Amino acid sequence: MFDFITFSWDGEFALRILPQLLRATLITIQATVVGFALAMVIGLVFALLRRGPRVTAWPAGFVVEFLRSTPLLVQLYVLFFLLPAYGVRLDAFTTGVIGLGLHYGAYLSEVYRAGIASVDTGQWEAATSLNFGRLHVWRTIILPQAMPPMVPAFGNYFIVMFKETPLLSAITVTELMQTAKIIGARSFNYVEPYTLVGLIFLALSYPSALLVNRLEARFARNR
Repeated sequence: MFDFITFSWDGEFALRILPQLLRATLITIQATVVGFALAMVIGLVFALLRRGPRVTAWPAGFVVEFLRSTPLLVQLYVLFFLLPAYGVRLDAFTTGVIGLGLHYGAYLSEVYRAGIASVDTGQWEAATSLNFGRLHVWRTIILPQAMPPMVPAFGNYFIVMFKETPLLSAITVTELMQTAKIIGARSFNYVEPYTLVGLIFLALSYPSALLVNRLEARFARNR
C-alpha cells in the first residue's frame, strides 16, 4: 500500500506573492546581464593571454582550468567569506556578479579561442603583409570574423548562467530563489513560491533557448 503526498495550491496566496517574486526576478536578470558582460571581457582577456608568450599563456591557462574545474558555489564562498579576512569586503550582489564573471569568463575564453582559431590563416598573413598594427588587425579583421560563430555559444552560456543564479542565494543575494525561500520560511507555504520560481525561469529560459537555436541554424546556413 502506497501513501501519496497531497499538494495543495493556494491561488490567492500565489497571486499575493507574485509581485514580490517578479521584483526579485529583476535582480536575477541584472546579476545575469552584468555577470555575463564581465565574463565576456574576462574571457577575451584570458583568450588573448593564452595566445601570447609562455610567460602569460601558462598562468592564464592554469587560472582558466582552475576556474572551470572547481564548482561555482565554492568560488562564491571564497569570494564572500574568505576575502573579508584579508581586508577585501564587497557587498553580496557585487560578489555574486564577480563570481559569475570569473567562472563563466573561463568558459567563454575557450569559445573565444575556438572562434579566433576558425579565422583563416590567410587573413593573418594578408594583414602582416600590409603592415597593419596588431591592435588594428584584431579590432577590424580578426574579431569581426571570429564573433559570428561564437554568438550561439555565447547565447547558450548566457542561459546557463541565468539558471545558475539561484546559487547566489548562498551568499545572501536576495534574487528570485532567495526570495522564494524567505516567503516559504515566513508563511510555511513552499509549494506556491517554489512552483512560481520554476515557472518564471521556464518562461524566461525557454524563449531564449529557442532564439539561440534559431541563431545556430542561421549561422550554420551562412557558413
